[in-house]
Amino acid sequence: MDALTSTSLLGRDDEIRCLSGMLTAAAEGRGGALVLRGEAGLGKSALLGHLRESAAGFRVLEASGSEFETELPFAALHQLCAPLMDSLSGQHREALEVAFGLASGKPDVLRIGMATLDLLAGGEPVLCLLDDAHWLDEASAQVFAFLGRRLASEPVVLVLAARRPWARSRLDELPGLELRGLADAEARALLTSGPVAVVDDKVRERLLAEARGNPLALLELPKAGGFALPDVASVPSRIERSFQERAAGLPADAQLLLTVASADPTGEPGLLWAAAAELGIDVASAGVEAEASGLVSISTRVRFCHPLARSAVYLAAAPSQRQAVHLALASVTDPLSDPDRRVWHRAQAGTGPDDSLAAELERSADRARARGGVAAAAAFLERAAALSVEPGLRAERTLAAAQAKLDAGAVDVAAELLTTFSADDARADLLRGRIAFVRDKENDGPAYVLSAARRMTGADARDGVLDALEIALAFGRPTGVMDAVVREARGLERGSDVLEALVLLADEGHRTAIPLLRQVFSGDDLAWTRHPALATMLAGELWDTDVHSAVTGWLLKTGQQAGSPFVLRLGLAQQAVSAVITGEFGRAMSAIAEEEAVADAVGMPPLRYPRLHLAAYRGQKPEVLAEIEHSLREAARRAGCLIANTHWASALLHNGLGDYPVALAAAREAVAPGDLYLAGMALPELIEAAVRCGESSLASEALENLVSRTSPCETAWAHGIAAYSRALVTGEEESYVAAVQQLESSAARPHLARAHLVYGEWLRRAGRRVDARAQLRAAHDLLSSMGMEAFAARAALELKATGEVARSRSAQATDELTMQETHIARLVATGATSKEVAARLFLSPRTVDAHLRNIFRKVGINSRRQLGDVFSSASA
Repeated sequence: MDALTSTSLLGRDDEIRCLSGMLTAAAEGRGGALVLRGEAGLGKSALLGHLRESAAGFRVLEASGSEFETELPFAALHQLCAPLMDSLSGQHREALEVAFGLASGKPDVLRIGMATLDLLAGGEPVLCLLDDAHWLDEASAQVFAFLGRRLASEPVVLVLAARRPWARSRLDELPGLELRGLADAEARALLTSGPVAVVDDKVRERLLAEARGNPLALLELPKAGGFALPDVASVPSRIERSFQERAAGLPADAQLLLTVASADPTGEPGLLWAAAAELGIDVASAGVEAEASGLVSISTRVRFCHPLARSAVYLAAAPSQRQAVHLALASVTDPLSDPDRRVWHRAQAGTGPDDSLAAELERSADRARARGGVAAAAAFLERAAALSVEPGLRAERTLAAAQAKLDAGAVDVAAELLTTFSADDARADLLRGRIAFVRDKENDGPAYVLSAARRMTGADARDGVLDALEIALAFGRPTGVMDAVVREARGLERGSDVLEALVLLADEGHRTAIPLLRQVFSGDDLAWTRHPALATMLAGELWDTDVHSAVTGWLLKTGQQAGSPFVLRLGLAQQAVSAVITGEFGRAMSAIAEEEAVADAVGMPPLRYPRLHLAAYRGQKPEVLAEIEHSLREAARRAGCLIANTHWASALLHNGLGDYPVALAAAREAVAPGDLYLAGMALPELIEAAVRCGESSLASEALENLVSRTSPCETAWAHGIAAYSRALVTGEEESYVAAVQQLESSAARPHLARAHLVYGEWLRRAGRRVDARAQLRAAHDLLSSMGMEAFAARAALELKATGEVARSRSAQATDELTMQETHIARLVATGATSKEVAARLFLSPRTVDAHLRNIFRKVGINSRRQLGDVFSSASA
């Protein structure tokens, strides 16, 4: 493949070398993504064109964002993938057909991303060029961001061009290259080489000052005289005026044809000519004149010479002319294959309220929402509300538009839409509450939601109150909200649901609330599923691994079937927590790796608390402290779950290390907020640290609190943890024995190992060295086999004090693997193919194979078959 040369683009040698390197690497199977950023006219589109012409041996696919299609889901992705769709089959084809509205179903962004990756990475090297990326619809941008993070092992180059300034986008996480204006010497050279000769020195200097190194300005301003004052308007604005002046000199039919082309984002020549005929344009002569202007080219696709030319032509047209153009485009757009674009053109052509058009827009919103196009649904509903004549329908559509805008992240627009509603409208207050949470106004959110609940009745009121708490949990700020929710719930009609259990917990304690909680989770109506985040915490209050596993199973199944990343990630995080509780750290690592894969696929940060739990139990000090530091930074602006998790993890780590003063301080912080589940889990750490620090009254008080929580639960785990803590406080041997016996009947192996450890420590201090050795040996064996390094080291020191040297854990070949590599290796060890692993982790099979090569090198093997033996010996 010939390298790109720098002879055709003045001043862009560095950029060309970068792009050339990407092509060379991709031809060798090492692809990548790049976003070219800069103001209009700096040469982004020219660089894409240069790259297109130089990509010998590559299949080139192109698409562009459109200002008119920013709300239509997967519009840009459809442009890119349409030429390749015939090569797909099976589930991947189905996923893309659903995305493009060619088949019914709800789009799953993860499946769509994988289908697109499979489509592009299937054979010959591929170059994907996306211009005007600042106008990409959100759904397409999400898929392109997904792709951009997964091309390292693929023969695919993805280059996007986006204008500055622009709103924050999912594409910000991809590698970027910022284009600047040309240096003075290069600007002078380009001006001299332009199509209009500039002879007068004063004019030349004024043009250079106005252009400010912008290449397009240097080429266009001489055509327009170039005498605008430099500070009057931006360079793009002056360039747009140049395009408008060029268009204004054309015959009327040619101008109207250009307006039709600017209003149609598809670039389909068939639509252009049909709409032109509808408007009575002499298409033959108008087409010749329009192309002769240099503003547009019309062949297999309609292309403007520059994105600014399109917007300049559209904005220069009179409003009545734009309306006529949109009406013509609507009349020639197929109502069966493209109903949404047709109704959108009709809406742009409308001049006043129209209930029938509003109803059509509402139906388009339903279709868009079903395809995952929240932004499109919001835009359709907002326009439908504006066109509605009947007040009730207008209010309903405005509320629906506000909710859709909020879901799409347009928080300010959502808030603005709600200003038309009175302060006593309950539905509007619910939305105001959600908006307040998103805006990080900690005190307003619950107040709005609870205010709305007061004006509801029956089940709606109870759900509204729980919504306040669920939202608080979702944003990590439940502290304080719980009390407000309970106060509100006391005034509602009593029930036998999650809310009633919360009231009983607050008013009468665990002994009264636990039976109702058990009923909530064992009933057939599954009402708890309406508030899944809250359900995971309430399940923890039962100290029952079976209940927690059932909740986790529902989350995983529902998240996968419904294509809900939020529910799926919550399920995977809870699966990791469950595995940590039972000492299955390999399974926990796998769940964490999958949660991180889903988070990465949807462009979200991974959930921190499963990593904290695992790192704290493993007791690897640098790793845990790094996680704690990261989590504290993330939680700095908000109290609640994450920060409580962080303090609990710190207490657990430092108890394992024997640094009891630090453990005590952290445990106090973890218990203080009284958060569901976390407070109870942190109490054993507080009790142990307090006993070791001589804080007997604090330990006794914490023990009383713990027993009140565990005694009604009737599980071996609950009774074992209470006996374990009681033994530490009282020093009674029967409590140590009871702790070991109870925990042997539970799945909580880490707590069983710790029960053996504290019993052995107590026996050694009582001078019963032989008995102590048996307990400490059992503790050390369990702790070592699970990988609880800090507690295992503590057990080894105690064994040494009895005169016995503990067998040290030998280094395992798998210790050097990352969490993702460990998960891939475990899956392959069970017989999974690269394709199956790829689907699970949202990678390509080629990327999985690249990971496997690293795994083989680290563990010293050369075949998949040997992985089973490696992990068998690692767990022995």
